[in-house]
Amino acid sequence: MTTDPTVQPRRRAAHLGPERRRPQVLDAALAIAVDQGIGAVTMAAVADRMAVTRPVVYACFGDRVELLRELVAREERRIIDGVLEATPARAVDAGEAVFVDGFQALLRVVAANPDSWRLAYGNPDPDVATSFGHGRALVLSRCTELLRPTLRAWGTVDAETKLPVLVELWISAGESAVRSLLSGAGTWTPDTLGAFVGAAVYRALRDT
Repeated sequence: MTTDPTVQPRRRAAHLGPERRRPQVLDAALAIAVDQGIGAVTMAAVADRMAVTRPVVYACFGDRVELLRELVAREERRIIDGVLEATPARAVDAGEAVFVDGFQALLRVVAANPDSWRLAYGNPDPDVATSFGHGRALVLSRCTELLRPTLRAWGTVDAETKLPVLVELWISAGESAVRSLLSGAGTWTPDTLGAFVGAAVYRALRDT
């Protein structure tokens, strides 16, 4: 039997084992979710994206539900870790530079893992929104801890009453900055956008 030399046999995927391949499967699922929406993430689509057979994907995750659950959990952890990194303990009587530095640090984190943030902020799927909502609650708590003593140090009138509203303003400004950076509109960089938004938020909070 003559073999056609122009026909190349399908290359088998390197045998990495499920534990080592799981991050690759999640990376492929994330790329599909960002490009086409969470509904497009199927076991078959992930296998095609990775150029492997479906059993390779099923060896890593039992089904689509497990895959999506692990994907969202991983990206949520990345986002939360990034936010906590960008909001360390700081001087109580915070000046404008503190807010600028914080927003710049946050946006650098976003720029380092943009697809994680696109999944959270660009996906209408209710399951995704619910999961990332837990992370937002943690961020609210963190920012409340930071802002409460700062308002007192500034001598803000009725600080405790205003605190929840001001925290929401702070976080909403951060979310808007994230969306602006991810959109690619204009010539913003993490540092220039962080400087602009950080200064604006500082003035808004300080003048209340």
